[in-house]
Amino acid sequence: MRARLLLALSVVLLASGCQRSALLWANRGLPAADASIVYAPASGLSLDLYRPRSGGAGPLPVVVFFYGGGWSSGRREDYRFVGRRLAEAGILAVVADYRTWPASGFPGFVEDGAQAVAWARANAAAHGGDPARLFVAGHSAGAQIAALLGTDPRYLHAHGLQPRTLAGVIGLSGPYDFDVTGGLVPIFGAPAQWPDAQALNFVDGDEPPFLLLHGDADRRVEARDSRLLAERVQATGGSASLLLLEGAGHTAPLVALYDPAREPRVLDAIRRFTDANSARAGLSGQRQAHPDPARKGVEAGE
Repeated sequence: MRARLLLALSVVLLASGCQRSALLWANRGLPAADASIVYAPASGLSLDLYRPRSGGAGPLPVVVFFYGGGWSSGRREDYRFVGRRLAEAGILAVVADYRTWPASGFPGFVEDGAQAVAWARANAAAHGGDPARLFVAGHSAGAQIAALLGTDPRYLHAHGLQPRTLAGVIGLSGPYDFDVTGGLVPIFGAPAQWPDAQALNFVDGDEPPFLLLHGDADRRVEARDSRLLAERVQATGGSASLLLLEGAGHTAPLVALYDPAREPRVLDAIRRFTDANSARAGLSGQRQAHPDPARKGVEAGE
């Protein structure tokens, strides 16, 4: 019965582009966020905080998570299962809303993401988090936002930060080198700015470490995007780890967070990544030079 329910969740998520009914099913029985806070009053945007139940020893690593939805849909409360799972892994999880189309197009939602990160940097300590161990993460469209925050310095610079302020970037099924076609055209505006939406175009060796997870049978966003980004980061001397999930589709990393027993490598990779890179960003905003040879490079199917 459990296997059938997980299969049903995966199929519904894939067929619907993460429609809310499937996400409500994934969140059933889970307690609400530990706190909900307005981080961008001018835009009316809020974020939810999820803390480990056991508290943990000392300040916690912080992960700011951005959901997917094709840049045109999504709500932070629908990703309670992600926040709770990360919290169970000993992380202070921050699930942030951002403006979606038609309320805002590119680059507005990336600017919102930068503001959420700035809020976390300034306020994590008050909620048990360590601002020196601040990661960004996202699924699908949210991964595009997270990756741009880690590669294009303009967004964090607006808040006195820089990509190396981040301890790392975690991308789940993300588009990093995609074609702007069809319904995406109005979202991304004039063709002259389309290259600015591609994280691949900004990799220059000054990035925080990356962890990229992708199903190799993803038909919504090709695994090629994660391969190319991992290879580009590595080629410029950075640290990038790539975990390809064999035979898996677009929502596989989310399903794995819903039930780690289905694909334990996803949560395990996130745990190891946050542990290995938690000392890379100092409170001064400069990443500490402590490379992790075991994780450096492109690792397919680890």
